[in-house]
Amino acid sequence: MTRIEDYGLIGDTHTAALVSNEGSIDWLCLPRFDSPACFAALLGTPENGHWSIQPVGPARSTVSYVGKTLVHQIVFSTPEGEVELLDFMPVPSSEHEVDVVRVVKGRSGRVDMEMEFIVRFDYGSIVPWVRRRGWGLEAIAGPNAIELRSPVELENEDFRTRARFSVAAGEVLSFELTWYPSHREPSHGVEPMAALGTTLEWWEAWAGHHTNGGEWHDLVTRSLVTLKALTYSPTGGMVAAATTSLPEHIGSSRNWDYRYCWLRDATFTLYAMLISGYDDEARAWERWLMRAVAGKPDQMQIMFGVAGERLLFEHEIDWLPGYENSRPVRVGNGAHRQFQLDVYGELMDSFHVARRSGIEVNEAAWHFQKQLMGALEDLWQLPDEGLWEVRGPQAHFTHSKLMAWVGFDRAVKAIERYGLPGPLARWRALREQIHAEICERGFDRSRNTFVQAYGSDALDAALLMMPLVGFLPGDDPRITGTINAVRTELSDGVFVRRYKTRESLDGLPPGEGTFLPCTFWLADALILNNRYDEGRHVFEQAIGACSPLGLLSEEFDPVSRRQLGNFPQAFSHIGLINTAQNLNRRKGPAVDRATT
Repeated sequence: MTRIEDYGLIGDTHTAALVSNEGSIDWLCLPRFDSPACFAALLGTPENGHWSIQPVGPARSTVSYVGKTLVHQIVFSTPEGEVELLDFMPVPSSEHEVDVVRVVKGRSGRVDMEMEFIVRFDYGSIVPWVRRRGWGLEAIAGPNAIELRSPVELENEDFRTRARFSVAAGEVLSFELTWYPSHREPSHGVEPMAALGTTLEWWEAWAGHHTNGGEWHDLVTRSLVTLKALTYSPTGGMVAAATTSLPEHIGSSRNWDYRYCWLRDATFTLYAMLISGYDDEARAWERWLMRAVAGKPDQMQIMFGVAGERLLFEHEIDWLPGYENSRPVRVGNGAHRQFQLDVYGELMDSFHVARRSGIEVNEAAWHFQKQLMGALEDLWQLPDEGLWEVRGPQAHFTHSKLMAWVGFDRAVKAIERYGLPGPLARWRALREQIHAEICERGFDRSRNTFVQAYGSDALDAALLMMPLVGFLPGDDPRITGTINAVRTELSDGVFVRRYKTRESLDGLPPGEGTFLPCTFWLADALILNNRYDEGRHVFEQAIGACSPLGLLSEEFDPVSRRQLGNFPQAFSHIGLINTAQNLNRRKGPAVDRATT
């Protein structure tokens, strides 16, 4: 089975596909990120849907992106010659049609090629009605329709489509898939080569806005392009990843659907975009936040659909065996109904960053924030499921209380610095009360470290956030002790685990990889702890986990050197961007967030 890191991402800022280094599109949801997949071989077998184009015989493949774009390139080298395969999705795309274009170019010699196209709607379960056309085929099932336009003759047998053809040096063949609602008339797609030129120009222009430079400029640019590809452009919402149910531990049940938008990504996302020169994307994200959370603050969810949907009910797809038999495959995410206290602080912090950065925050937004703080006044003393979304008992997680403190701290600063009306004395008092409680109940004096939850002796990598949000100075002895404890007890080399799953009451079987965002937090905390060289070493090791295309999943196994979890993961790329800027500037997002 193809390793997670051996996939490339293509997308049109409406949805995305994963292309293997052997030329097979094994994952594609149409027409949105969170729509049912029509190619689901990633979580099953080719019979669950895929689209492969590759040489007939043995071949060596080399993958890359074309420049700073999202045009995916595979060069197949065979004894008979070389062939180039370009895969892309034209942008910007219509909400009523989605195109995937595959261009085969002969580089040298003559190479025999084969194509297999198996489309299965609803996550690999529905065999469509297929009709032959002079230009290819049409596949329809329920609300979905697909056209496959092919320059070579297609053969249909056993509910699959195949083709054999050869490509000589200088020859170019283009294949095009177009999705459209089955009740509409199709437009018959785009002109492939014109679309290729337009797509290359569009991505190069977008990536060209990143001019901050720095030592890791190319890697940061690739991460920014990945974040743009994970953004649903009609609304500005950013999904956590393009996939569902890629396992955090091979063979485990820690498999979740990440094709939704998490509120706790808000502040980190704003910093990543603003510091890189993407103010429009930052504004779009902030506007998405306001629309998504509109309503009663005590009914606020921790995640939403790309357009702000709230009903994300979780269920299992039992006909898919899962990636390397990691079951179950889940669609939807039950954590949307959890109480996670930290999101109140994350929202207040994002408003604070937006206000400081000149992003308009109007009077209605401040009215909402005051309502948000009113809810937090009633809720901050309650136990919750925490940022790791445990499926076990609720607890008084130290990180959750920390972010409650952040909420009141940013509310106080909004009044003090910007003259906004509000109960300053009451919020100051609550800020001090929460700070004192965390230092008393969340700190283990015998070990000189903060702990995961009140009354617990477990550690949690989320504690590395304490200096990053300004709760204590980065060189405070308690912060130094916490950093050292995390490195001793939760690290595998430089890579950091979220917590010890075997000792946790998270309601799930133990076992998972190291968590890449936490590893970047460790680098940030070390920088604030005046240990710049150590932070740099952690970062350099962490970026070594990147795929050949510069992509990161959620987790990493340092022993097998394999990526784990959903892919590519926005939070990991956000961490890479912000830590690189912290190292480049020595006064990047970590210092800025901690001191302002």
